[in-house]
Amino acid sequence: MSDIHGILFNMQIIYSIFLGVWAAVSAAQGKSISGNFWGAVATYTILIAGTLLMGVVLALSGLRPKDGRLTLYFLYMLFLLVIMPGLFSMLRGRDDRAAGVAFAILAFFNASVGISMADRGLVGPWIDF
Repeated sequence: MSDIHGILFNMQIIYSIFLGVWAAVSAAQGKSISGNFWGAVATYTILIAGTLLMGVVLALSGLRPKDGRLTLYFLYMLFLLVIMPGLFSMLRGRDDRAAGVAFAILAFFNASVGISMADRGLVGPWIDF
């Protein structure tokens, strides 16, 4: 299960990068954000929720990330879970160029948060403490 968690976590990093590129290209072309992008943001949120759920299952089974900082793992994952929908609600559903830039910056930031979590050993391997 630890391997599945790692795969899901790596998927969210790659997905964040793709969302950032998509939003940046849309903003650079002066296009509004499409409904397809909003669906991709919803899919990203579901991916994060699934990864977090997998982390909860691992924690309830007595496993901890390699460095043992389980609380920090959950704080980061909750941030990743709420930040994209949070930006959508803060912008009140705007889909103009400025919103595209904001989503691009946030998506790249989320990818960097994920990479930072992986570098710190917060995402695995999960071991028995």
